[in-house]
Amino acid sequence: MAQQLASLIDDPTQPVSLDTFSGLTKGSPAPFWLFQGVCAAWGIDHSRARLDLITVSENATFILLLDGKAAGVVRVSQPGYVGGPEAVASEISWLNALHDIDGINLINPVPTVRGTFVTKIHDLNGVGWTVISTKFVEGTVLEDLDNPAPYYVTIGQWAAKFHNQSRHWTRPYGFKRFNWDISNMVGPSPRWGRWETANLTDDEKELCNTALWKAMDVVMKVPRTQQTWGLIHADLRPSNVIKGPDGKLTIIDFDDAGYSWYLYDYASSLSFIEHEPYASDLAKAWVKGYQEVAGDFTDDELHVMSALSMIRRLQMLGWTTNHRADALPDGMAAEEAPGSVMCAQRYLDDPLWLLH
Repeated sequence: MAQQLASLIDDPTQPVSLDTFSGLTKGSPAPFWLFQGVCAAWGIDHSRARLDLITVSENATFILLLDGKAAGVVRVSQPGYVGGPEAVASEISWLNALHDIDGINLINPVPTVRGTFVTKIHDLNGVGWTVISTKFVEGTVLEDLDNPAPYYVTIGQWAAKFHNQSRHWTRPYGFKRFNWDISNMVGPSPRWGRWETANLTDDEKELCNTALWKAMDVVMKVPRTQQTWGLIHADLRPSNVIKGPDGKLTIIDFDDAGYSWYLYDYASSLSFIEHEPYASDLAKAWVKGYQEVAGDFTDDELHVMSALSMIRRLQMLGWTTNHRADALPDGMAAEEAPGSVMCAQRYLDDPLWLLH
C-alpha cells in the first residue's frame, strides 16, 4: 500500500536564531540556528558535531562532521522552493522506492528522531527552512576525474532502469513534484533564470535563439505519453555521481527530480560541459549504456534527446545568471556563455553533433 506522505514530514514550531547563507563560503560553519535545529531534529550531541558549508545553489548543503569525521550531508531548501515540505517528502518517497532496483547505488536519507525524513527548522522571524539529511558517501565526484566517460555507460544503464521504474510506480497519496517542460526551462519566466540576460553580443543571442527554436520545434512535437514523459532525476551530471574507493558509483541529489521527457535525463547528464572536447565521449557512453537496458534508440529519439540537450544548455546558461560562480568548479561559470554559442552553432550545423 502506498505510504502517506504526511508520515515523512516533521514540522516542529520552536524558532531558533536568525542568520542567512549569503555571506558563507565553502567550509564556513552553519548559522547557529541551523546547527541547533539539525542537532535537535536528528538527536545529535552538540559537542560532537560540526556543520560546515559545502555549497549554496538552489539550496544550501552542509557536511555533518561527528567527532571530526564526515557522517552525513544536510540540505536546507529555500522556503517555498520546489513546492515546500510536501514536495521534498515526495522526492524522498521516490528515492526510497528506487532503492528497490537491483544493482543501483543511491544516497540513503536519514530519519529524524521522530521517524520522519523531512523537517522544518524556523528562524527567529518564523521563516521555515525545509531540511533533510543523508548519509555521507565517501569517494570522488565524477566531475573531479580526468575522464568520467568510462562511468557513463553505467549512468546510462541506471537512467534506463529509473525510467522503467517510473513508468510502473504507483505514486503515494499527496505526491507533489514540479514539471520540467519547455516553459520552466527557457520560457519568459523560467525556473532558474533567463539565458537572454547572459553576457552575449546581439549576434550571439540571435545565433542561440535560432538554435533554441530549432530544438523546440523538435521537442514540442513529442506527445506526452507513459513511454515518453514521467518522473525523472533530471540532474544526472558528473557532480551528482560519486565514485567510491571500491570503484562503485552512487547517485546523489534528487532535488531536481520532477516530471519531464524521459530523454531529458540524457540532456541533464551533460550539463555545463557540452562544449568540452570530452563531452562527445560521455554522450556516446550514456547512449550505449541506456540501449543495453532499453533497446536501441530510433532516429527520431536521437533527434529529440539532442534537441533537449540544446535546450538544456541554454537553460543552464540562464542558471549562471543568478547563481554564485562558486557553485560550479573554478572557471566553469565563465565558460558557459562562449561555450553555449559554440554549442548552438554546432547544433545548427548538425543536430546530432555530440553523438558523432
